[in-house]
Amino acid sequence: MRLLWTFLLVKTLLTAVFSAPPRCQPGNYFRGHCKATKDEKPKCADITLSYCDDMPYTKTKFPNILDHRNREEVETSTEYLLMSVVDSLLKGECSPDIRMLGCSVVAPSCENYKILKPCRSTCESVHKACARAFESINMAWPYFLDCDRFFVSEEEGCYDPLEGLRERHEVMDSPTTMEPSTIIQFTHHSNTQMFNILKKTAEQCSHISRTYSIGQSVERRDLLVIEFSNNPGEHVLLEPEVKYIGNMHGNEAMGRELLIYLAQYLCSEYLLGNSRIQTLINTTRIHILPSMNPDGYELAYSELQSGFDTDYDEDAGFSWQIGGRYNAQNIDLNRNFPDLTSLVYNRRRLKRFRSDHIPIPDSYWLGKVAPETYAVMKWIRSIPFVLSANFHGGDLVVSYPYDFSKHPLETNMFSPTPDEQVFKQIARTYANAHATMSNHDTDRCGANFVDKGGIVNGAEWYSIAGGMADFNYLHTNCFEITVELGCDKFPVEEDLHTGWEENKEALLTYLESVHKGIKGFVKDEDGRGIKRATVSVRGIRHEITTAEKGDYWRLLTPGIHIVTASAPGYTKAMKRVHLPTHMRKAGRVDFILKKAPLDQDLDDFLIPSMGSYDRFDPYNQLERYSMRQSGQEEERQEKPWWWGYFARSSSQNPSWLLRN
Repeated sequence: MRLLWTFLLVKTLLTAVFSAPPRCQPGNYFRGHCKATKDEKPKCADITLSYCDDMPYTKTKFPNILDHRNREEVETSTEYLLMSVVDSLLKGECSPDIRMLGCSVVAPSCENYKILKPCRSTCESVHKACARAFESINMAWPYFLDCDRFFVSEEEGCYDPLEGLRERHEVMDSPTTMEPSTIIQFTHHSNTQMFNILKKTAEQCSHISRTYSIGQSVERRDLLVIEFSNNPGEHVLLEPEVKYIGNMHGNEAMGRELLIYLAQYLCSEYLLGNSRIQTLINTTRIHILPSMNPDGYELAYSELQSGFDTDYDEDAGFSWQIGGRYNAQNIDLNRNFPDLTSLVYNRRRLKRFRSDHIPIPDSYWLGKVAPETYAVMKWIRSIPFVLSANFHGGDLVVSYPYDFSKHPLETNMFSPTPDEQVFKQIARTYANAHATMSNHDTDRCGANFVDKGGIVNGAEWYSIAGGMADFNYLHTNCFEITVELGCDKFPVEEDLHTGWEENKEALLTYLESVHKGIKGFVKDEDGRGIKRATVSVRGIRHEITTAEKGDYWRLLTPGIHIVTASAPGYTKAMKRVHLPTHMRKAGRVDFILKKAPLDQDLDDFLIPSMGSYDRFDPYNQLERYSMRQSGQEEERQEKPWWWGYFARSSSQNPSWLLRN
């Protein structure tokens, strides 16, 4: 009997021991293997996530705000994957802000066994600053950064996850620069960074600035323009329009960076009360297109990023080794405009040959017209530009039209326009204001322009057909020069500040030079402006035309000029104009034309017609091309370019990353 009781007692004890819940090991609470006792509840633990090791706190807790139960679940999640690659996806924009904001959700701060949630105000600030960066790559704002869902107010006891980042920025921003009034980062900017800088600058100076796109590149990147004016978005009567274009060749980066810096400088100095900048912007409408070839730049930039230290030559820079000169169709954009110069040469012996507002031949549209070229042509036809500069690299000189030789077999032949003296005046304006361009002791890159004062006729230097400067002059009222900024087309970042200091005064002085010559209205007897009336100057076979409401601008050199205004159905009006040498602003010369019977000149029948000026893209060539390209793109790739990375790297299907 005693043995029986002993056996039953041992069996009961063994059953109690082996049927009790097993003692929990760290990390098993949330796998369902055991239940935590009161004294084994989860505690604050060290942050062991590599992308969150620089947070302003060191302890976190699981489950986190997204209900990830442990570190392994976090590291295999799409949210964590996005945080790890966001820097490369956004080309360095909004980093590390986005990553640290994400860490505050996947690895929230833990104090006294409790999770602290990040502040909603911090989230909203980052969202406002970075939303456009996500839009630029067609990605939705990440759901786990929903400011209303995963973040709380200060009243609820939140914390600022970017506190440490702000402290570092204060330290980094404290050193003074050579130009303390305007803080500019003298670095190469990716396309995404450039877009965001331009948009932020326009927001900062919204009363005098805006951004707008004139079209898209082959690879669907915006050709983004920033405008400065006292009435942004509107043509102000008698206020001249000026444009700057950079990065026409994608691997020529100095001009692109100078125009980004110039936009920031104009905004900052206007706000600081710089009277020179305020006068300039209040009297001039300025359009800046930093990159006409963002696709080519993307290629050049990526090549430098992959082999930055090995391809640099101190004598030639990066320019001769890297690709990106052409657009994504392998087209040289500065050879892709209509060759109107040849038409002028072929007709120059006719009694009344024209060298202005030459229509685009229909045959031009049968060739391959780059979308970047098409966009710029439409742009300069839609705005009455007076003055322009196009920035390149490879030498140190300002060249001016004609760029195409008047003799087909001569590649270095002086080929002046009827406005040779005006072009020399505006070219010298830039070269003389540049720190070194006109100096005799300046190192050159092969060609020697010292005797010419740092300027040269384009065709005399080397002849090109289909250039943008010739097209501006022969198709519109705009006078454009080409500025070669130096030997290194893609200079090292250490040289960017020097480039800015050398060119800043020239950039501003050239913009101011648009206020030379004459300006005014051509009106009828009732005071209505006459659209497309012509204003001609005796001795210069190049007429300019009035804008929509009859205002005009005519660049001229100092001296005495006989100016005539005319329009079909009106009598001509003539005035004698004297422009003093040191005149600081354009002289005001108005004309009133009287109605007259429309009498067609006999010469109009003797001169072969060159077609209609209004006939632009008669075959809808670019529209068909765009539709074809768009269809191919949709067939080849239904998702954005970055989608495959997440599809391969994650077991999930994160549709929340897609904007649509």
